[in-house]
Amino acid sequence: MASVSTMGPHGQTNPIHNDLGREDQTLLLFAHLMEGGKEDEETVESLGKLTKLLNDDVEATKKGEKSITTVIDSDCVDTILCYLDMRQSDIVRGHAALCTSAYLKAASDDGSKKLSAFFLDRVQRGTYDDYIVAFCVAATIFPIVPDLTSELFLSEGFLPSLGPLMRRKWKSRKVETACLEMLNAACMHSHCREAVQKYCTDWLEEIVDQDTEQVIESMYATDPDMTVQEGSVSMRRHSIHVQNLAAVVLTKLRAVQPDQAPPNLSDPSQPRIQPATTSVEDLSKKFTQMLIKDPEHSSQASVEGLAYASIRSKVKEELAGDPEFLKSLVKTLESAPPRSPLMYGALSIFVNLTQYRPALTEEQKRISQLKAYADAAGKLQPDPLNDNEHVSARCKRVFEAGVTPVLVTISKTSSVASLTLIISVLNSLSMTPSMRGPLAQQGAVRLLIGAWTNLPENDPKNMTVRRTAAQALARVLISTNPMLVFGGSRATPMSTAIRPLVHILLPDQTADTRDLLPTFESLMALTNLAAVDDDTRRTIVRVAWKDIEELLLYNNPRITTAAVELVCNIVQSPEEAESLFADTSKPQAQTRLKILVALADAEDAATRSAAGGALAALTGYESVVKAIAERERGPEIILGLCEDDNEDLRHRGVFVLLNMVACEGQTGKLAREKFMSKGGVEIMRGVVTRTKRREIVELAVQCLKLLLGKE
Repeated sequence: MASVSTMGPHGQTNPIHNDLGREDQTLLLFAHLMEGGKEDEETVESLGKLTKLLNDDVEATKKGEKSITTVIDSDCVDTILCYLDMRQSDIVRGHAALCTSAYLKAASDDGSKKLSAFFLDRVQRGTYDDYIVAFCVAATIFPIVPDLTSELFLSEGFLPSLGPLMRRKWKSRKVETACLEMLNAACMHSHCREAVQKYCTDWLEEIVDQDTEQVIESMYATDPDMTVQEGSVSMRRHSIHVQNLAAVVLTKLRAVQPDQAPPNLSDPSQPRIQPATTSVEDLSKKFTQMLIKDPEHSSQASVEGLAYASIRSKVKEELAGDPEFLKSLVKTLESAPPRSPLMYGALSIFVNLTQYRPALTEEQKRISQLKAYADAAGKLQPDPLNDNEHVSARCKRVFEAGVTPVLVTISKTSSVASLTLIISVLNSLSMTPSMRGPLAQQGAVRLLIGAWTNLPENDPKNMTVRRTAAQALARVLISTNPMLVFGGSRATPMSTAIRPLVHILLPDQTADTRDLLPTFESLMALTNLAAVDDDTRRTIVRVAWKDIEELLLYNNPRITTAAVELVCNIVQSPEEAESLFADTSKPQAQTRLKILVALADAEDAATRSAAGGALAALTGYESVVKAIAERERGPEIILGLCEDDNEDLRHRGVFVLLNMVACEGQTGKLAREKFMSKGGVEIMRGVVTRTKRREIVELAVQCLKLLLGKE
């Protein structure tokens, strides 16, 4: 029979058999947790078993069984919550947090009442130990039950009481640390953040700006005859760790606020002496120096602070302009434990430094301009430090700091949240064409393909991330030689890149606005891949032909051009040319050929060029020659290419004409008759006289000979 077990004081296993009822198992686990002198392993095991019972209880109560939470009284809740104390080991606190979450879910309103009673009772007692436990519990449960915790946090008199506590002459570092960690967690909630801003800013400023010399002077002023020792000084001043935490909280308060206008000193209602405040820029400089000079002890606080401070454009520019800081941040990211807050924070900074403003449609641009005109103070004007030029420069500096290989390495063990940030950074870096080749060399292509493949496609939260990864991949593949990217001793198959690119071929139907840039970039990347070999062309056709065919007639000339260029490369494969176009016995092939000939007469020169290139390959087939010759305007369109002012287009037109008039049998005779009737001889003579390129002249001469029957 399966059993629940706990460890005895000497390492032996104490089984709790399942022949006991669920309530008895619960009480027995609490009895073990209430005992003193347990090793962490024993405590963790008991908490884990209790968490499982509580999670299972939710399903059991749905089936009509009695909930085990009815036997969990206030003392039991006190036991669980006390394991959230910062003086416990991290592993115990982690399991206690999971257990608390499971209890609150299972106990519902009764659990919330017991939790509230615990917090308010501990705060009312007012001893250092009680403060530490209460603050630690609040900091832990804020993300779990934010509404309940914010209600406790905002209870009357609580926040104003923190000032006198933090200003006490004799300092308790653990109380101060627990209090600041609670405020740090509370800043996630907008109403709590506003309250912290109102009641706590002054003493937070005092902590950050503390001067040790002033502490010593005040001690002498109180008792001139005293002997100052290091211990007595340290008990009266805030520790470096506490100062760093206070700076993080201040940054969270300031970063989300708009910049305040400088006071008007000529206004008599304004005080003559303005209180000094620490700006986000000042705090960011403090964090930057912390990370550079003492990364071992200060990295968590400095990274967390900068993750918020770097929302500000001025801070972005300062950070990106400091090569020493960027290299320190890369090292911090490289050494951060996988799936840790430190890793996520460092990635957040890189995202803030490299993120471009979203592209606006023409309609959105007009609305933005109207808003700017309507705002007399100009507050709605876009920040020039966030324009594409500044962001591009920041991306270049971040890239030069060596972030890409580190992103590739950590992506293998990252959480989905961290992987989302990694993809965002690479997407921004890929915007600069000159960086795409090095990105590919440093492993970005494999990373992006792997991310797109491994992120679950059925999860709606991953849809945008997967499209972003595919678009970044497309940009890199547009500007690089596929043979170099997918070659080498540890080659990634080229076919693995096709599905991500096809994923963004059609615009996102769930988006509020239609963004055609991913479609365009995907077509260009596929065109580059289709230039490699017939296997790649075959895979592209198998996976994406339906979408490609739809895009040939898209109501955007750049999309149409890119689609025709892709088709031009696809039909270089004899197998694909025959199956898609040359078998004119099939109505679909006839329709496709008509479309391609029509596109050779498009207004856009690039579209005509791509269509002419495709026809140059396809007119090697007699069936295609016959279909074009029989089409009402087919010969005219080909001759139109031959007369084009652009010599590259003229070259393609003459090549297609030569293929058609050189065809043997009745088809060739039909083609020559059609072109003769449309003035083909005169047009070819004109090509010979006004063309400078020798290869075009030679082709035109051959056409003339065939048309005049001299060959």
